[in-house]
Amino acid sequence: MTSPETPPNASPDTYESGLVNRRRVLGDAWVDRSLANRNAFNSEFQELITRHAWNDIWGRPALGDKTRRFMVLSMMLGIHAYEEFAMHVRAALDGPPESRLTPDDIKEVIMMAAIYCGVPVANHAFGIATGILREKGLLADAPK
Repeated sequence: MTSPETPPNASPDTYESGLVNRRRVLGDAWVDRSLANRNAFNSEFQELITRHAWNDIWGRPALGDKTRRFMVLSMMLGIHAYEEFAMHVRAALDGPPESRLTPDDIKEVIMMAAIYCGVPVANHAFGIATGILREKGLLADAPK
């Protein structure tokens, strides 16, 4: 059974399963905005990532969402995908309790990135994460 969100050429089962995972990980508001921005030029791409990233990969049983969150944050820093990093930081802080990351978890990802990806990457990532933590009221007082 297809929903109104299912593109006409998509396999309903893989697309719908991917959409469930995408909503669970990123939240309804983000996914709704993304789907609302589909057009004739990008709709096939949206269908592709929903089926493959969100069904075929996020739907695999071996790793849980929390582990995948750590991995995605790390990989986004490794390839300097800062907009995606910011999106996944927000999703990690707001996700379901069982897969939610804490500010300290995110800090540890960035600290490792300083060694494995470089200090400039980590410096930029700390700036992005700091802004998001402030926006969400999650930034602790500066150490004395």
